[in-house]
Amino acid sequence: MTDKQWDTLKATVSGRSSDEIPVGFIIDSPWLPNWYGCKIIDYFSSEEIWLKANLEALRRFPEIMFLPGFWSEFGMCTEPSAFGSKCVFYKDEFPFAEKVIHNPEEINTLKKPNSETDGLLPFMLNRLTGNRKAIEAAGHKIRFSVSRGPLNIASFLMGTTEFMTTLMLEPVLIHALLRMITDFLLEWHTLQRKSIDSIDGILILDDIVGFIGEQEFREFAYPYLKELYELPASVKFFHNDAECRVSVKYYPGLGINLFNPGPQLSVNELKSATEGKMAILGTIPPRDVLASGTEDDIRDAVSRLLSETTDHSRLILSCGGGMPPGISSENIRAFLNACRT
Repeated sequence: MTDKQWDTLKATVSGRSSDEIPVGFIIDSPWLPNWYGCKIIDYFSSEEIWLKANLEALRRFPEIMFLPGFWSEFGMCTEPSAFGSKCVFYKDEFPFAEKVIHNPEEINTLKKPNSETDGLLPFMLNRLTGNRKAIEAAGHKIRFSVSRGPLNIASFLMGTTEFMTTLMLEPVLIHALLRMITDFLLEWHTLQRKSIDSIDGILILDDIVGFIGEQEFREFAYPYLKELYELPASVKFFHNDAECRVSVKYYPGLGINLFNPGPQLSVNELKSATEGKMAILGTIPPRDVLASGTEDDIRDAVSRLLSETTDHSRLILSCGGGMPPGISSENIRAFLNACRT
């Protein structure tokens, strides 16, 4: 992000008005490689291709804030790899991390990773530090430390069904697992910020939060996310594009000031639930409208969102969730034009 975009983002999350509503998207490996014209494995394995793909998106759409910006990652394998997950990489499909916990008792044998040395984390951070000069020469800076959230990582280490079942039947073991993962994430985010002094934001992504009820959220998600969002940052960004109806009212209390939801709730509903204390990045349907829709569909969806939203402060126009695969440059331009007209 440029300095101007960063200032705009901070102004938006603080509720300060601007002449026009900002536009932004979360972009990463599900969208960038194929849009750029390379295979997913090349995007992950070649620092040159990774850098060029990100720079090309910025060159094509300088009006858009791409978040977190130069996301260094290996798909869902990034954090599980540090716990010893076998990571399966395909040439042009999304990678997959195999589970390492095959029965709940194995939670007690798991060891907290070293974020400086374990799994793919050193490669992720080295990609950022090695390309920092080129990124800054292009007028941008690395602004965010990034990770998946505690429940999301736990679901990969155990399997989603197994995690959810154990959460209900053996909560003590799940608390032990989430405690270890949170301690690891506190170290990992601190290391990212220590290594790159331009970082002043934190992004955590955890869709599993949307799979549990309110009581379970309060017990198994709230305390651990609270610790993570107590880390120092001007922008405290959370992504959960699964259901958030029962949990979103708690997000401002966690310290979150920017939220990327799915399209399930309207901006009005989200603002009402959070008393307008949190900026929203969204919420156009990503697949059915932005990826598959016509220019008219996109224009109608943007017009409807703006006309139905009573308060345009703390709003960044985007899709509900991250940029999905298959969205063309033409549809992004149509979205941007709709937002501006």
